[in-house]
Amino acid sequence: MPLLIGSIVLQALLIIHCIKTGRNQIWIWVIALLSYAGIVAYVAVELIPDLLRSRTATRAARGVSRALDPGRDLRHAENRAQVSGNVASRQAYADELSKQGRHAEAIGVYRSALSGLYEFDPRLMLGLAIAQFESGDPAGARTTLELLIEKNPDFISPDGHVLYARAVEATGDTAKALEEYAALAGYYPGAEATVRYAALLRKVGRHDDSARVLRDLLDQARVAPAHYRRTQKDWLAAAERDQALR
Repeated sequence: MPLLIGSIVLQALLIIHCIKTGRNQIWIWVIALLSYAGIVAYVAVELIPDLLRSRTATRAARGVSRALDPGRDLRHAENRAQVSGNVASRQAYADELSKQGRHAEAIGVYRSALSGLYEFDPRLMLGLAIAQFESGDPAGARTTLELLIEKNPDFISPDGHVLYARAVEATGDTAKALEEYAALAGYYPGAEATVRYAALLRKVGRHDDSARVLRDLLDQARVAPAHYRRTQKDWLAAAERDQALR
């Protein structure tokens, strides 16, 4: 009896939906006569594709909007920062400035937010370090990250750790950079850290170690979930190119 009642309710709702949305009237008979089979068919053929198209259209609309007005997100972030003036809005504004490649301005906003209770806020300091590195100041980024680590010993950021290794490498401290990349290769969720580690090993003449690191990465990637291979395809392709050149 509960199944029968459930079927009748669902059939009634879907028939109303079919009529209101102007679907093919044949669906009324399919839903009415085939009970659950008709319900499943209507949902699969009419509703699910609509939902998927809606999400795709929303993403596409956002992309078009950004293409037509690339400064919109930045203006909104700037307005929110000016109106509220709180740390969260200033951080969002600085993040957007950095994303737009305006790193010098981002550095100024991050520094203005790093005061009072937020003087050593780890996420603000990480944003500052990113902007410093991208603006061509790896030494400044390294200093900021080392202070971040000192003041926030429990803060964990794999991406921040990669940035630190890159800053250390860029400042010429090869031994320390190798140490950091080796640590990252053991836990970093993506392939970037391992590929950078292999490249630095090759740079210092440790070709066998570099080849082994890349071989292990690619062997693991072959049995990894498809999502991993899809999201890491650029770094895995770089690893394959590097391995092919050996």
